This record gives sequence, structure tokens and C-alpha cells, in this order.
Amino acid sequence: MAFAPHDILPVEPHMLDQYLPSEINSGPWITGWSLFELRKLPVAAEFVLPICSIGTPYEQLLELGPRLLPPLFHEAMSGDLRERIVARILKCFPKYGDDVGNPARVRIVDVPAERLEPVSAPRVLAFSVDTAVEEHGPHLPLGTDTIQSYSVLRELAHTVEGFEVGRPLEYGQLTWALPFGFSIDLTTELLTEYVTGYVNAVTAWQKPEAVYAVDVHGSITHRQAIVDGLSQSDFSNWAFRWLHEPLAEFASERGDQHAGGVETILVERVATELIDKHWWPGREQEIAAGCMTLEKAIELTPDLAAFETYAVDHGCNGIVGDIGNYHALNADLMFGRMLAMAADDVDGLLNGANAGGQQAGQKLW
Repeated sequence: MAFAPHDILPVEPHMLDQYLPSEINSGPWITGWSLFELRKLPVAAEFVLPICSIGTPYEQLLELGPRLLPPLFHEAMSGDLRERIVARILKCFPKYGDDVGNPARVRIVDVPAERLEPVSAPRVLAFSVDTAVEEHGPHLPLGTDTIQSYSVLRELAHTVEGFEVGRPLEYGQLTWALPFGFSIDLTTELLTEYVTGYVNAVTAWQKPEAVYAVDVHGSITHRQAIVDGLSQSDFSNWAFRWLHEPLAEFASERGDQHAGGVETILVERVATELIDKHWWPGREQEIAAGCMTLEKAIELTPDLAAFETYAVDHGCNGIVGDIGNYHALNADLMFGRMLAMAADDVDGLLNGANAGGQQAGQKLW
């Protein structure tokens, strides 16, 4: 799908400007903070988990406290799903398995559900389902995955008429980050139910012609849970894409899987202010010394306790990959591949070619 310069649409202020980070270690949303800075907080520092409507403005939530977790949405959770998701979050955050300390530090705030007023129907409603509360080493924010996904979606919004960028679902399935703290893992069962509920609610409200869901997170079980959630929804005209799929030769084939060179340069492309300059590039060798190899991470994945022991004993910093890979990469080339693939997806979706498309990247581990 090719666009000429005259196809560029005007840029308008967006509700996500109040949420997506523009500078690391700044602002109330913890998704904009790094693991190492969060570790500096007093041990009793409180975090707030808002539960609100899918139409609640982000700025309204800023009144709830100085350290905010991404919101959960009332309309996406029926039955006991809310209680099960909250229980899982409290199992993981801020320290995995601290069943006493975590509930003492996370305050749950139920913002009254709002009536969802009718809105104009978009041709395409797009959103990401990323693991936004996931450590990405000492120099990148927790929300690194969402930052990358929305750099693509917001670019598409400038070029595709009727393409609306919606609110992200910020929780997903992960393993490697849990031993380091300040990360949240939803089981695949919970993620699937939550995606289904969100899609049903948001499509009933906004009545889009099509839904396009994306992520950049590497876990295939995370991606498959998203696809399952979309498949089980009441909405049929959807497509899903793992946006890192065309980057295998730069990432997984080089053993650079998580928070290494690839993600560093793609986040830097969005805004240099999103990289912690106290760490990068001046302390590259120190960062490199704390990286875990992809092979070791795969070996340890089945045993979380062994993973944690190894990470502590070897001074690991949360990166699984090769930070030095940064110097062999072209950010514009990689972003262009992601954008071109997404544009083709949307073109096919609007033409009926990709409805129900399962593009979970099964060919790549």
C-alpha cells in the first residue's frame, strides 16, 4: 500500500498525548519509567491501579496519585474477570510473589463507569495489546513495547482516512521480566478473556468497520492469546499483526530479543528523550556486561526460580540480547518495514482480504 506526500492527513491533538510517554523517568504513568529508577523509590512507595471506563479521559485519572499503573476497563471485564485480573496483578507487582507486600503498595481505585456517548464510526479502529508493565533494562522505559506499536499506528493515522488510534490494552503474558520486579504477567487465559471483552465493548460503542490489533512483544503465547481473544469476540472483521515479524534478521537471528540494540534504536527513533542518558550511550560496556544471552534465557524459561537465581548471581540487568547490535542497525529501515507491513494489512482488511487474519508470527519462535 503506497502513499504519496499529498496523502498525508493533518495531525490533531489526541487523547493518547496524555498517556504515552515522551520522556523517560518523568510523569505519573509508571510505563514511562525504567526499572532501575523505580528501584530507587522508598520501599513503601504507593502505586495506584485505576479501573475506569474505556471512555474515561486519561487526564481525569491524573488526580488519583503520582504513580499510576495503566488502567483496566470496566466494560471489558464481566463476571469475576476483574477480581482474577486484579489478583494476578497483585501477585506480580511490584515484586513477583510478594503476596503481603504487593497489596500493601498497590491501591485499587474504581472510577465510576461512565455512559459511553455515541461517537462517529471509524473505518479502522486500531490498538495494541502489549506488555507495558515490563522491565526493559536500565535505560529503557517499562512501556517500550507500547511506544513502538503506537509509533506505527500513529503514522498510519496520518495516511489512512478514517483510521482511528484507540486506547491500548497494557497487560499481557511475559516470563523473563518477572524476576527483576516492576513487571506484570497476565496468564494467557486472563489475557484472552480480557481481549474478548475489550473488543466486544469497544466495537459496540464505536461501531468501526474493521479492527486492527498489533503488538511487538516477543512471546508467541502472548500473541496467540490475543488472536484467541479476537476470535472469540462478537466482531469478525479484524486482523492481528506482530509488528516485529519483518525484523527477524536484525533481532532474533542475532540473538537480540529483548531490550537490546533493536528496541533501543527503535525507541530512540521515536524520541531521544525516551532513553536514559545516564546509561546510554556512555555506559554501554556496563550495560553489555549485564545482558543475558538468548540461549541462556531459553534454557532457564521453564524454571522461573532458576531464572531468578541466575539473574541475581550474574548481575543481570533485564536485557536478553546484544546491546552492541545497535551499531549495526538502521532505525528508519526497520521502522519502514514495520509500517509497510501494517499498511498492507490495513489495506487488505478494508478490502475484505484479511478479516479474521491470524498473523501471530508462528514461523518465528
